[in-house]
Amino acid sequence: MSKRSVLVVTHTGRPEAVRSAQLVIERLSEAGICVRVLDGEAAAIGAAGVDVMPSSAAAAEDAEVVMVLGGDGTLLRAADLTRSAGTPLLGVNLGHVGFLAEAERDDLAATVDRVVTRRYDVEERMTVDVTARLNGAVMGTTWALNEASIEKAERERMLEVVAEIDGRPLSNWGCDGVVCATPTGSTAYAFSAGGPVVWPEVEAMLVVPISAHSLFARPLVVSPRSLVAVEVLPGTPRAVLWCDGRRTLDLQPGVRVEVRRGAEPVRLARLHLTPFTDRLVTKFGLPVTGWRGRVRQPAFPSPPLEDSQVADRPPIGGEASGDQRG
Repeated sequence: MSKRSVLVVTHTGRPEAVRSAQLVIERLSEAGICVRVLDGEAAAIGAAGVDVMPSSAAAAEDAEVVMVLGGDGTLLRAADLTRSAGTPLLGVNLGHVGFLAEAERDDLAATVDRVVTRRYDVEERMTVDVTARLNGAVMGTTWALNEASIEKAERERMLEVVAEIDGRPLSNWGCDGVVCATPTGSTAYAFSAGGPVVWPEVEAMLVVPISAHSLFARPLVVSPRSLVAVEVLPGTPRAVLWCDGRRTLDLQPGVRVEVRRGAEPVRLARLHLTPFTDRLVTKFGLPVTGWRGRVRQPAFPSPPLEDSQVADRPPIGGEASGDQRG
């Protein structure tokens, strides 16, 4: 039987994350689990007895889980390593909102115990695959868990684009950009741009114009089977493609960016079956004062009516039962 292993990815720019990584490594090692860390993080963590791995997909191969200590940005960085390996990500939020994280800093010890005893579930999150073309030729391909955004590269000028859904033109927009997001990304950039919040289990893609000067610039929710394309019109300023705020590609006028459902999902480890509604309330601090919930039935319902009581009740229409004609 092969030895169990866990990859630990850490935001080493946060002292708290470094201390948390040292604690995680200590507890996992005591449980007999081999711990891996990335070569760019090993010196900052300074933990002995770990396997130092290159910062590539090989780091997550055959690992049970990837524990991510940081914020959503750290988890998105870890997703780059794990998507092809299919290793689930378990995020511990040491940042701000932390929508992608499953646990908070106060639950760190209990989270490690759940990993040791394999008490977690795994769910898959939809991704998008992105292709940029110029005159039919592929300029680049990439992917995103949250969103792919086409944005203006020059602050003083608007970006001129035309959006296309399933091979048909939809609208021209003079705008700051367009966000093409997954349901997971609906609470990220797309949310800031005015898009809707979409529950993670809903399979769909979002198209959200950013600061568009147009009569029709509403956020769109389209089928996960759709092909969304955004064409940067000739004569418009330069643009840039950002995927999850990490991977970038410069776009010259005339470029066409195609976004479709990703071939490979990202897998997230879940410790709690917390409803997404509760997560929204907690992360955004939403007011729920006055909520009463569903009215419950009394614990001891009223006894059924006796036969005599039933017989004495008048029928519909107000007449008593029986023939009372004179």
